[in-house]
Amino acid sequence: MSLLKKGDTVQVISGEDKGKTGSVLVVDRENDRVTVQGVNLVYKHLRRSQKHPQGGRIQVEASVHISNVMLVGKDGAPTRARMAADGDGKRKRTSVKGGAPI
Repeated sequence: MSLLKKGDTVQVISGEDKGKTGSVLVVDRENDRVTVQGVNLVYKHLRRSQKHPQGGRIQVEASVHISNVMLVGKDGAPTRARMAADGDGKRKRTSVKGGAPI
């Protein structure tokens, strides 16, 4: 189960873009993949059309496997997350390192 949500800040922990941080744009829970802003850029070739009369190629973010990213906590350090109940009995994401809410 993934604890990542759209808008979370994550750090890439393996692969070509190791060490880069970015915001999560899309979470694909079915295939365990996430798309992160500015990470795993690939070229998409465009056919000529009315919108793009010259055609060409653009850079877009491709998805990466969810195991290759780690959530960045409020302190700015990457951390694993778990679900824990707070005082009211509501389930919230907390940091494994310090137990602080994310």
